[in-house]
Amino acid sequence: MPNIKSAKKRVKVIEKKTLRNNMIKSSYRTAVKKFEEAIEAGKMDEAKVLFADATKKIDQACTKGVIVKNTAARKKSALSKKLNSTKA
Repeated sequence: MPNIKSAKKRVKVIEKKTLRNNMIKSSYRTAVKKFEEAIEAGKMDEAKVLFADATKKIDQACTKGVIVKNTAARKKSALSKKLNSTKA
């Protein structure tokens, strides 16, 4: 545990940021999981809507700095490949 006042503040700020990051990460992972479940169930109409939601959540996570830009692009690409491969 820190003794210096500024170090104590940093600990508080980091805890708050960690909670925020975990919340954002959890929301995009949940969106991706829902999309994949819809794909497995064969619900294409629902999957299209969930795909849009998942890409939105991934973009938000990228904007907030929770995931890196290339990681976001890779995840969105993988989701779109899954969506397109089930159509064909």
